[in-house]
Amino acid sequence: MSFIRDLFTRNSDASLKKELRNILGFAPDNFELYKTALTHRSVSESVDENNERLEYLGDAILSAITADYLFRRYPYHGEGFLTEMRSKMVNRQQLNEVALRMGLKKISKFNKLDNCLKTSHIFGNTLEALVGAIYLDYGYKRTCRWVTDYLINPHMFMDELETLEINHKNKLYGWANKNGKTLEFVTLSEKIESGRRLFTIAAVVDGETISQGSAFNKKDASQIAANTALNLLGINPVEPVQ
Repeated sequence: MSFIRDLFTRNSDASLKKELRNILGFAPDNFELYKTALTHRSVSESVDENNERLEYLGDAILSAITADYLFRRYPYHGEGFLTEMRSKMVNRQQLNEVALRMGLKKISKFNKLDNCLKTSHIFGNTLEALVGAIYLDYGYKRTCRWVTDYLINPHMFMDELETLEINHKNKLYGWANKNGKTLEFVTLSEKIESGRRLFTIAAVVDGETISQGSAFNKKDASQIAANTALNLLGINPVEPVQ
């Protein structure tokens, strides 16, 4: 039985290495790092075997690389413009869409019954974890080249991002003011998930809860709730994430 299990593991690893090479454009050196990066905490709660720590690291690295890219691309724009553009490039929805186009949904490991967060963001989180893995495996310079060549250039269209509206709360407030509605964002719950505080916030229009959003900070949770409300109200219809 041990032989069969080991053989299955080797075959699974070989297949995963091939899939990773197709997505990353190179063969990973420290393969275990990437296996961890692809493993959601709903599959393994051990901090050494799920991707939360790598996600944390990758988020910081990706933010720094994006900031540097924007600083060089837009030499005559101020801090406010650069900060907003970075938010457009590395927000959860954008990263999730990029991750899905790259094919991470096919190879990441997560429990489909896990409802702690919207599963529509799991793959974006996995992408951040992969960035963390690449950084630990190859260092900052190669990670910077990879992010530029495999994420920014092929998937982030800067002319479109410049005109993209990402402040869903402001858009929803504008709709409410125009239509004489009262809009509030109410914190429904705060709980600890894997050592992190998870917030659930509702968008409430004229005393009626229209939508909810959950995230590890109130800002993201309220933006998710606002975006969902916009879609439900037909103000900002989008294609659902598959």
